[in-house]
Amino acid sequence: MAMAMKNNQLYVLFLLGNAFVFSVSGARDESSVSAVGDPGMQRDGLRVAFEAWNFCNEVGQEAPDMGSPRAADCFDFSKPLTHKVKEVDNRLGVGKPFPGLKPSDVNNTDLYAVQKELYLGSLCKVSDTPRPWQFWMIMLKNGNYDTKSGLCPENGKKGTPFSPGRFPCFGEGCMNQPKLYHQPTELDGNTMRGSFSGTYELGSDVGDGLDDISYFEVVWEKKVNVGSWVFSHKLKTSKKYPWLMLYLRADATQGFSGGYHYDTRGILKILPESPNFKVRVSLDIKQGGGPKSQFYLLDIGSCWKNNGAPCDGDVLTDVTRYSEMIINTETPAWCSPNGLDNCPPYHITPDNRKIYRNDTDNFPYSAYHYYCAPGNAQHLEQPVSTCDPYSNPQAQEIVQLLPHPIWAEYGYPTKKGDGWVRDARTWELDVGGLSSRLYFYQDPGSPSARRIWTSIDMGTEIFVSNKDEVAEWTLSNFDVILTKPNS
Repeated sequence: MAMAMKNNQLYVLFLLGNAFVFSVSGARDESSVSAVGDPGMQRDGLRVAFEAWNFCNEVGQEAPDMGSPRAADCFDFSKPLTHKVKEVDNRLGVGKPFPGLKPSDVNNTDLYAVQKELYLGSLCKVSDTPRPWQFWMIMLKNGNYDTKSGLCPENGKKGTPFSPGRFPCFGEGCMNQPKLYHQPTELDGNTMRGSFSGTYELGSDVGDGLDDISYFEVVWEKKVNVGSWVFSHKLKTSKKYPWLMLYLRADATQGFSGGYHYDTRGILKILPESPNFKVRVSLDIKQGGGPKSQFYLLDIGSCWKNNGAPCDGDVLTDVTRYSEMIINTETPAWCSPNGLDNCPPYHITPDNRKIYRNDTDNFPYSAYHYYCAPGNAQHLEQPVSTCDPYSNPQAQEIVQLLPHPIWAEYGYPTKKGDGWVRDARTWELDVGGLSSRLYFYQDPGSPSARRIWTSIDMGTEIFVSNKDEVAEWTLSNFDVILTKPNS
């Protein structure tokens, strides 16, 4: 999803950060309200969807006999469960019409997937106030990039082929979509359970074992009328696919979700805006995924132009903005007194004081893994690293954080190991408060952008592992809480 490059070496950044050891027994503010359609994942009638992407945040080419890489498992609770999406819907692929599909998109692999997501959303839609919602989104992404193809745009402009070496690719076909298997949710006694799983090795059979092949799996399970859905994730890399990403996302129910330039569907019926929201979630990491696993306790994504205006779909001027915290204890701080280009120009304290990165006595270098600026910005402060220009449809800006005492006021991890393997916790994070004080680039003299977040997600990005790595984690009780009514 989000990746960054410096001095011809690819550095990754992306999703999810922040945590706070918080007992969730405290009462909410009376004015608070959940921004998601399924607060805390408590609803028995689940709505969940699946999307897979290549390096460019596009489809490129469908996997044989798999259809377009979009699917959904949506049902109302009854005995038996009343499913809203048929498997024939999940297997729809280019050339096959469905209601609402534009004739011009029926044979365009990328646009077909866009329209299929909207169609699945219409089947899963739940009426609500102030607007309907559709589903939680499971996102899978392949980090391979065939640089000889010229397929990915460069900061929104048409890309051109270049020599391989900066990105993994085993050769022609390395950007393929995965085989996808769906176990529709079933009710067994008092327990509901379903899953999506698969592999990128198209000639393999996961039934023969997982040695030397990639694998992904998300299983959801819940007891009727009891607690939260528990989403169990597993992600495995392989020699051919050393860079994979798997996240559970709360996306906007309409408009552009983080990283995309077209209409999407999701579960955020109200878009949270800094500083007035928190995120509550329970996370239990079983396996971390190795030293290259950039596990995001929380990632937030949005889009606004460098002049502060909201995005409008113009990929030449739109900029995806991400903030994420990495909780892997093996992830170093690339930001340092000797690596100022990896740091934001300044840090803002909770009481709104600015500490500039050249203030070596006071700047919290170890609180930042990496910062990269948008490649289309015209007035960047030097020295600077610019983000990878190929992995989003438009330019991107990324602020990656690490556990540090300076984040304590926001409820985020304060030291290495907080929330990591064998340290399961329920967190309540003042994501709105922190995100209101992070540095994001804007053109000099331009009005401040409204920081409205269209995606909030959690998971890992295993970045070009040297050997097969496995990450496993469970997530539950996910909620986005507005601390003040939106005006």
